[in-house]
Amino acid sequence: MSAVIVLVTGGTGLVGKALEEEVRAEKPAAAKVGGLFHNMKNNLDFLRENLHINDNVLQTAHSYGCTKVISCLSTCIFPDKTNYPIDETMIHDGPPHQSNYGYAYAKRLIDIENRGYFDKHGCIFTSVIPCNIFGPHDNFNSEISHVIPGMINRMYKLKTENLDIEESFKIFKIYGSGKPLRQFIYSLDLAKLIIWVLRNYNSVDPIILSTDEQNEVSIAELAKSLAMAFNFKGKLEFDTNKADGQFKKTASNKKLRALYPDFQFTNFDTALKDTVNWFQANYHSLRR
Repeated sequence: MSAVIVLVTGGTGLVGKALEEEVRAEKPAAAKVGGLFHNMKNNLDFLRENLHINDNVLQTAHSYGCTKVISCLSTCIFPDKTNYPIDETMIHDGPPHQSNYGYAYAKRLIDIENRGYFDKHGCIFTSVIPCNIFGPHDNFNSEISHVIPGMINRMYKLKTENLDIEESFKIFKIYGSGKPLRQFIYSLDLAKLIIWVLRNYNSVDPIILSTDEQNEVSIAELAKSLAMAFNFKGKLEFDTNKADGQFKKTASNKKLRALYPDFQFTNFDTALKDTVNWFQANYHSLRR
């Protein structure tokens, strides 16, 4: 039996490190990503850099005879004005939210390019669409990160700095109203699902990898869970001068459930606590 080589681009990042538990990763270089406020300030950069990365990866894979490519998209690429839940057929139905149009359009074009390589060369280049990812090895820089790692970093600093102030008097600011809803997937769960896609899913049509719709949580609920994970004794307040971003992007995992009905997602509070523990244990060496 011939050896199978699996290359994970972006091997040092959040998803790449999770995949490292399943496969051997090398040559990292996958995508430019960031949170709401970083996207809002840098839409052109997100568009141009991701267009170049995407095309280079797919063209190089084809030129070297790669039999399968799995690209990672995001539920934030879906239309802003749409019906919920969103599913795989709705990616191109309308403009994305204005806060991240650069990233969204670049990622949408992966789906188009996948289909082009299949039509012309028969390549099985496909894409997965995870909901919001979190876990160990994330980028915890509060200025550019996604919501969970950014909040983890800020709450940790609030707890550990100004120790002369009693924690019960400290106030943790939540950006926005706290009302937007999100589905979150633990990076280790996503890694398992990507390996399943590698072994079992042989279509160019994208597939959503998301927790169930009923597991959607508000940003306010996330903040409360995070306070519990940190055992934070202070007060939570909402900074409504900050943008909320897209109110919801509820994704249907009906296709995934039909093909892999037995998959068990890690409990959100458990995964969040594990991520906080990892952050604290690796604080001096992590990305921030």
